[in-house]
Amino acid sequence: QVQLAESGGGWVQPGGSLRLSCVGTGFFHLDDYGIGWFRQAPGKDREAVSCITADDEGEYYEDSVKGRFTISRGNDKNTVFLQMNSLKPEDTAVYYCGTYFRRSCDQFSRYTFWGQGTQVTVSS
Repeated sequence: QVQLAESGGGWVQPGGSLRLSCVGTGFFHLDDYGIGWFRQAPGKDREAVSCITADDEGEYYEDSVKGRFTISRGNDKNTVFLQMNSLKPEDTAVYYCGTYFRRSCDQFSRYTFWGQGTQVTVSS
């Protein structure tokens, strides 16, 4: 069974860091597909935060996270990380990883396969 599972969320003070992981199970190689990180805050729509194309050919970052977040793939070929530094209260949300099973990653309306999400809370 093909699944995505996020982990690494939690509570952190402003200025702190977290590293989220997205692990693919049942995939032959997760790095054959573009993977995106999205977030959804209470009362707001889900928004794209970052994504990485298959074989690391390209990356995308939403303007508010540029210079603070970094997306990368693990050496196991089935994990995608989101390193989040200098976190702000407005980064508080449930974070999801997803894919639409293509090598590209920036066609955000095409994402149809998601993990269950991990909560990130930034507050003092």
